[in-house]
Amino acid sequence: MKNLLIQGDNLKGLKFLLNDGNMSGKIDLIYIDPPFATNGNFTITNGRASTISNSKNGEIAYSDKLKGKEFIDFLKDRLILLKDLLSEQGSIYLHIDYKIGHYVKVMMDEVFGIENFRNDITRIKCNPKNFKRTGYGNIKDMILFYSKSTKPIWNEPREKYTQQDIERLFKKTKQGRKYTTVPIHAPGETENGKSNQPFKGIMPPIGRHWRTDVQTLEKWDKEGLIEWSSTGNPRKIIFVDEREGKRVQDIWTHKDPQYPDYPTEKNADILDLIIKTSSNQNSIVLDCFCGSGTTLKSAHLLNRQWIGIDESNLAIKVTTEKINSIKDNLFILKPEYSLVDLNDEETTNTVVDC
Repeated sequence: MKNLLIQGDNLKGLKFLLNDGNMSGKIDLIYIDPPFATNGNFTITNGRASTISNSKNGEIAYSDKLKGKEFIDFLKDRLILLKDLLSEQGSIYLHIDYKIGHYVKVMMDEVFGIENFRNDITRIKCNPKNFKRTGYGNIKDMILFYSKSTKPIWNEPREKYTQQDIERLFKKTKQGRKYTTVPIHAPGETENGKSNQPFKGIMPPIGRHWRTDVQTLEKWDKEGLIEWSSTGNPRKIIFVDEREGKRVQDIWTHKDPQYPDYPTEKNADILDLIIKTSSNQNSIVLDCFCGSGTTLKSAHLLNRQWIGIDESNLAIKVTTEKINSIKDNLFILKPEYSLVDLNDEETTNTVVDC
């Protein structure tokens, strides 16, 4: 499939993908950053994007006038189609703010099933500001993460330990290497099997089982990877230099660009993390509120195929400039894509190869 950039109302664009594009069940990852029901306009003035709604100057990039139930209904119509586009191993990440996000979650529980809710991710978006308001300061928004099924694509994300992490978590030293220890048993009893047999003459504690078979435990002990306490309690040695890093948690600090090309443009690091985690190389990534095209560029640089949809002329302009700025190198090819104009009145759509 060739990459696609679609200009037009995204409801029409999603129907185009399902009907004309035959894309049902073929999208592995969807990221969307829809309007946040702010009741304002977002503008570009003298080439600089405004990050504050209701600006009276500049060219309107997009309007965010839907509120309350009207906004939820608007979003639900699109999410129903997006679910049809998702593959069985697919996931969707929806970026929203604290004012409307909890209502959106209830609606997404209905569309995708509460059993497929994965995370409510907190994203730290800015530094604290001294606005006078009755309430605590707001420095975050939220990303709602759902999957199509109980077995989505999942490439475990890791981040490097900081020096502070190492000093706090790996307090012991052996032969000049920092390490910690972890239990070799886990909750849950097993009546039969290799995880409930004696190891060095001892059984796992009541209500627990060995994390692996006794043969592996014997091997670890022979290699010096079991540390025995003074009371005879065995624990597995974990060296920091053998760890890929720590698990990524559900609070992310990825602040937006200070001088964005497009209003509410998101930090590319967010998209890189999401795309690496919830898609594979050659997966298709979709953003139907593509704005400045950050999702599409990240997808391309990570060797994924992509589809972007936006109605705004300014969004299409900024996106094409961003995509076209990618140059050939040893690992990345210059993007090839088709621009589909759903606003053309002469034909159902006009396709231009780029």
